[in-house]
Amino acid sequence: MKQPAKTKQLRVATLIAALVLLPVLFLLLSLFFGRYPLPVRDVLSALVRPQTVPLTARVTVWRLRLPRALAAAFVGASLAVSGAAFQSVFRNPLVSSGILGVSNGAGFGACVAIVCFGGGVYTYLFSFVFALAAVVLSWFAGRISRVTTTITMILGGTIVGAFFSALVSIMKYIADPYSQLPGITFWFMGSFSSVGYSHLLAAVPMAVGMLMIFLSRWRLNVLSMGEREAAALGLDVRRCQFLVIGGASLCTAAAVCISGTIGWVGLVIPHIGRMLIGNNNQKLIPVSMSLGACFMMLMDLLSRTLTGAEIPIGILCALIGTPFFVYLLKKTKGGNWT
Repeated sequence: MKQPAKTKQLRVATLIAALVLLPVLFLLLSLFFGRYPLPVRDVLSALVRPQTVPLTARVTVWRLRLPRALAAAFVGASLAVSGAAFQSVFRNPLVSSGILGVSNGAGFGACVAIVCFGGGVYTYLFSFVFALAAVVLSWFAGRISRVTTTITMILGGTIVGAFFSALVSIMKYIADPYSQLPGITFWFMGSFSSVGYSHLLAAVPMAVGMLMIFLSRWRLNVLSMGEREAAALGLDVRRCQFLVIGGASLCTAAAVCISGTIGWVGLVIPHIGRMLIGNNNQKLIPVSMSLGACFMMLMDLLSRTLTGAEIPIGILCALIGTPFFVYLLKKTKGGNWT
């Protein structure tokens, strides 16, 4: 009996080590590679002894590559874990992190900021505020029948998302086609090109949201059985839904406000995690965080190195991620699909 226990402990330790080391590895890769070539020695020296390397190397590593890599890691982890949480709460494999109209609400906020205030810091502020407003409106829309269920929440999110999508179209229509409309279009494609350390303030709500989901991950296993079954087992369904949905919405709102709309990660990364480790949310939630962070850092690295002009990361995620997902789906024969 001791040997299987030791084997299980070894597997758990290996999984934990992989979850921690993989994002660190991709973070280092983001620092070593870029459009401006730097010797490995200069990158390492810039990290350990910055005063011993030229100013160009210090600026490239600390001011350009590091904040982008950190932002990409937080955004990828947030979108992936919120998608996994929503899929478990709503018991729907087609649900993504933007199901409650978060992305459309954030898009409208960004449009208002660009058209009315010229963009800048107002873009991040307005997109975050309107993303949360979309979640609140989705909740109230789902309570029209006075009984909030997963179905009414999804319907409420669909209605609110369509409403904000119409508002976005209006803002595009009245935007200046030469100065404002290109900025709106580029924001919806997703990018980390203008990210600096000040934008990493959004990592605070992302971390809070991910922590809320992480602490509730065992409850997600109960919720995925259905509301009646969860209540019969003694779970406070409404409170748990509020914590998980609130944490996932906070993650998504903060992520979208600094990266723009990136719709692929929250839908597919959790399914890749299920193919690898199964449906247990106690493992799936941390695995989704790690995979999402690694995938987004890799996409950001490719977006700034493949061509002379930076490729919008939302486009690159779909172009590269979709064939990889189809390959993985075929190799695992569907895996553990929910």
